[in-house]
Amino acid sequence: MAHTLLLVEDDDGIALPLTRALEREQYAVERVGTAQAALDRIAAAHPPLVVLDLGLPDGDGLDVCRQAREDGFTGAVLILTARGSEIDRVVGLDVGADDYLAKPFSLAELLARVRALLRRQAAAPAPAAQDAAPSHGLRVDPQSRQAFVADTALPVTAKEFDVLAELDGVRGSVVTREQLMDRVWDENWFGSTKTLDVTVARLRQKLHTSGAPAQIVTVRGIGFRLEEDPADA
Repeated sequence: MAHTLLLVEDDDGIALPLTRALEREQYAVERVGTAQAALDRIAAAHPPLVVLDLGLPDGDGLDVCRQAREDGFTGAVLILTARGSEIDRVVGLDVGADDYLAKPFSLAELLARVRALLRRQAAAPAPAAQDAAPSHGLRVDPQSRQAFVADTALPVTAKEFDVLAELDGVRGSVVTREQLMDRVWDENWFGSTKTLDVTVARLRQKLHTSGAPAQIVTVRGIGFRLEEDPADA
């Protein structure tokens, strides 16, 4: 079954070629042209990928991304924008985007990034219910691509889950920045490694907000380590 992607773009001159290119790759495309319509469709359809322009007639795409994440959206978000500076990319990632493509861009690069995001977004069926006693710690399930705190799902994006899974796989040991970039970000990624710091910062905040008895510790100059919270040990 073809993936149904949500394209948020008000400019026909950009939206129509993008739609044709995506449809040639056998994706189904739903297009909206305003921030409010985007939030409505994200809430109703929960698409696996949102291709989001920042310059919308009724608001900023950054606000759409931020609000969608706050509302629990865990699909991938690819931002398209004419704002190409590093600070703009960092801000976009900070509000929950998974990738950032500055205009002008080639359709080949766009399609490569779409494929990469969908590969990481793909999830196996949720595991069957178990009879075991409820867990009160942090549990990361690679098969369902879900993380749980006290059996409550932690709302993480695809990239956040990948980073968390890498750290959890060797919990208590250090994973270097280079290892995380190589394993989590696609080979087509040529941007700043600040995206890793932004993703880790978001994860830390979500772990703290959820009351998870675990924390991500920075090992300066090397990488990161996921360890049990000493206060709960």
